[in-house]
Amino acid sequence: MDLSYLSLILFSITTIIGLYKLFSLAGEESWKALIPFYNFIVWLKIIKKPWWWIFLIITPGVNFLMTAIMYYLTAKSFNKRTTQDLFLAFLFGYIYLPYIAFQKDVKYVGPEDTSKRKPSIVREWTEAIVFAVIAATVIRTFFLEAFTIPTSSLEKSLMVGDYLFVSKVSYGAKIPNTPLSFPFVHHTLYGTTKSYVEWFKLPYFRLPGLGSVENNDIVVFNYPDGDTVALNAQDQSYYQVCRDAEKMNPAIKNGRNYIWSHPEVYGDITYRPADKRENYVKRCVAIAGDTLKIKNQKLFINSKESYVAPTMQFYYKVRTDGNGFAPKTIEKFDITDGARNDRDSLGDYFLINLPFNKLEEFKKLPNVKSVEPNIEPEDGYDYRIFPHSPNYRWNNDNFGPLYIPKAGVTVKLDTTNIVLYSRIIVNYEGNALDVKAGKIYINGLETDSYTFKLDYYFMMGDNRHNSADSRSWGFVPEDHIVGKPVFIWLSIKEDNKNIVGDKVQSGFLKKLKTSLFEDKTRRARFFTFVSNDGISKSYLIHFIVIILAISGFSYFRNKRKGKNVKK
Repeated sequence: MDLSYLSLILFSITTIIGLYKLFSLAGEESWKALIPFYNFIVWLKIIKKPWWWIFLIITPGVNFLMTAIMYYLTAKSFNKRTTQDLFLAFLFGYIYLPYIAFQKDVKYVGPEDTSKRKPSIVREWTEAIVFAVIAATVIRTFFLEAFTIPTSSLEKSLMVGDYLFVSKVSYGAKIPNTPLSFPFVHHTLYGTTKSYVEWFKLPYFRLPGLGSVENNDIVVFNYPDGDTVALNAQDQSYYQVCRDAEKMNPAIKNGRNYIWSHPEVYGDITYRPADKRENYVKRCVAIAGDTLKIKNQKLFINSKESYVAPTMQFYYKVRTDGNGFAPKTIEKFDITDGARNDRDSLGDYFLINLPFNKLEEFKKLPNVKSVEPNIEPEDGYDYRIFPHSPNYRWNNDNFGPLYIPKAGVTVKLDTTNIVLYSRIIVNYEGNALDVKAGKIYINGLETDSYTFKLDYYFMMGDNRHNSADSRSWGFVPEDHIVGKPVFIWLSIKEDNKNIVGDKVQSGFLKKLKTSLFEDKTRRARFFTFVSNDGISKSYLIHFIVIILAISGFSYFRNKRKGKNVKK
């Protein structure tokens, strides 16, 4: 049996043993301690806490703190109020509870009455912090969570430096796999110390949401390749680092062994559960059951050309009359990458990353002679592209066709297409896979088919040539879906990212000042709503007016109350 379940069973048994005896001492019938869920309601009654605490007790991430508080209050209710008793009750209540239950001098005196004495500053601050942690954890787990956009893969739709709120209720909140973790920290406390414990884990479960992931939704999800991480290269896919090592040095036959044997370069190798993998944001271009194909940069879903976002970007070969582009032109056309000179058999050209909605206007510039897409050739194999096999000679611009797996659907397997689904079978759905002598074995049994347990999605960035997405690492399982971006409350200009300009700002406050007062592009992103087509108009001024109105009303109301008191 898994250690986490064994530990949970042990803690439950010891707690029930303690409650069985303590219930009778508090005037309740002992058998009530044996009934799951109901025993917690009776327990709350004994320590005189409201019944609705039961919802906090069953909330992952909060429940362990709430249970520790209940152990603490139980010790007080049974007259165990020394510092040592309260310390043991809070940290080791599952052992302490049965210990005090069978002591001869134990008696029920009820909760401590603190209404007649002023609480100490330490207690006031402790209670305020505990309440804030509980409230914030509930909101963060089930409703909204704050994120920062780290990469330019969705540039123009979402930009590096956007601070936004992600709705967990859009697709249903995902119960944390690792509920025992430090509040408000994703996966690392400091250095390389994990912010969570792995001995207790919960299986995948999602609460009902307002809807499901649909084609072209912008989605936040846990990075699938982030299950294994080289700590000195956390910004890169571990698997791609291994492939790069083999590609760059033919003498290296096994990239994983090489990475493991060089910790001085790559650092230690660590593993992360799904909910502790890095958060990525991309556009879901294909959902479970779809068939996807990219042909000469055009995306087709189920043989129909897919939606093109107004701000979608590609690289273009731009030939001019010999003149380059002024900084004002680069800023006007929102060119954030490119304008660099290159050469091919036809002569010099500029390789420029252009937004789709500004392409036609750009072509009309007087020094522009021609603009043509920079397309990777068909049958141009790229080892960095999924499924990383010469049997599938795919690249960023020519990819597929590829079926997106759907739960309950069975696919035929052979020694060629097994590379498409091997990661699903082993890493995401927990099976053993072996291919030998031209035969496929799953969990030791020979087979030529597989039935998927989960739905999967295919994610791509709108900045198509600057996006490490499903073309690189394949499918995104449904248990990796986090939520939907809904609101940008702040957008900060990052050094040398997104905006081409002469000023380089350092320090958050300087960046904030520049973004708010000097950069109209960034200012226009403050307090905006996110949609699949882009962002809404800014509601910053509305927010400021509301805050000033509330502050003014409060000021004059208090002033008026003061005058009435003097009279």
